[in-house]
Amino acid sequence: MQQDFHYYATYAAAYLAGYTHEECLDICYADEMCDHFTKTFIEHIKAPIEAATTQTAVDLADSRTDLVGRQEITRIWASFHFLPGDLEADPGKGGKRYRNKFALICNPNGALVADIVNCAKGKSLQHVGIAMHTLADTWAHRYFAGTPSVVINNMPPGAVEIVEEDGKVTERHIAFHLSANEDPEKSSYIASPYQPGENTILNLGHGHCGHLPDYSYIRYRYMPSWGDYGEVVKDNPVEYYLAFCQMVYAMRFLHGSYDAFELDRYDEELVAPYKDRIDAILAKRQLIASKDWKAFAQSLSGKEIEPFDEMRYADEYMNADSAVKDDTVIGRFVLGALSQKSLVTNRIYRTGNRLAGRSINASGSLISALPIYKLIARLQGNLT
Repeated sequence: MQQDFHYYATYAAAYLAGYTHEECLDICYADEMCDHFTKTFIEHIKAPIEAATTQTAVDLADSRTDLVGRQEITRIWASFHFLPGDLEADPGKGGKRYRNKFALICNPNGALVADIVNCAKGKSLQHVGIAMHTLADTWAHRYFAGTPSVVINNMPPGAVEIVEEDGKVTERHIAFHLSANEDPEKSSYIASPYQPGENTILNLGHGHCGHLPDYSYIRYRYMPSWGDYGEVVKDNPVEYYLAFCQMVYAMRFLHGSYDAFELDRYDEELVAPYKDRIDAILAKRQLIASKDWKAFAQSLSGKEIEPFDEMRYADEYMNADSAVKDDTVIGRFVLGALSQKSLVTNRIYRTGNRLAGRSINASGSLISALPIYKLIARLQGNLT
């Protein structure tokens, strides 16, 4: 997903869940920040590198390609953007290396979704935003994995877009290319070039189809090699609506409206009065829907939503004394990121899968008991 959903749609979902305008701003800022908390940004503000939630192309180009380097990549992308749907999934074929990668395929409503939502219960608003980012991405990024793999993540030739025109459903061949322009009306999209090497960084996530899975209007079908080239159909307008309703439900749980979080449950009744407007936003053929989502979100609260600015709280963090850094906006984001990354990494490790390495137990109790500047001393060298 993109900033339109991670920032403005998250604000709308949080507001419907019962949070105040100010709380919604904190939640959606943290949600979108998951796509900006890179090594470069972290080094600039002098935060702990272990809390990285994403990587730029430059970061990836500088990454080691040995097992340790791939573990670092997998910890980040599987923990925040490609949450595995079933860590016990077994394709019934192939060796252990293939089965381990197959088990990291992202899907909604897996046990880890409940884990990360429950992990955010009683924690900061920043932790809530991190969990919502990951929950939403399980819908956009399903069928891809947050670890380098050409077998899992390649999109073979023959992918088609399902388009409704003049009341008729037609199919158009999707043309992937390397140029700087995309044309939705011609189903022409940017993507990375095919690389046959199984573990190259270009085979991470949905890079082979560019931002295609992040567009809310897209409906497409393709035949992934991990599925024996059987047809897979992805209907983003339908699934993004479910993602929105699930975020509302999850945040109502986190806000105290429900005693327990249940998988495959959505607050569709609460969202129903706004369904037509949301459906219209999701179905509109546009590469970024921020303007429409912002207008909808502001119509709910009657408040102005300032544009996302990754540097908004940087000075507060950099200028804070070490003893109180944990209590800044970015400090709380760091704690939430470390906690969720530790949880997901350890869940993967406990299945015997070493693709993400392992982590110390960065649970809420440990983190709350140790200032971050002391915790980092324990984290150094223990996340591999």
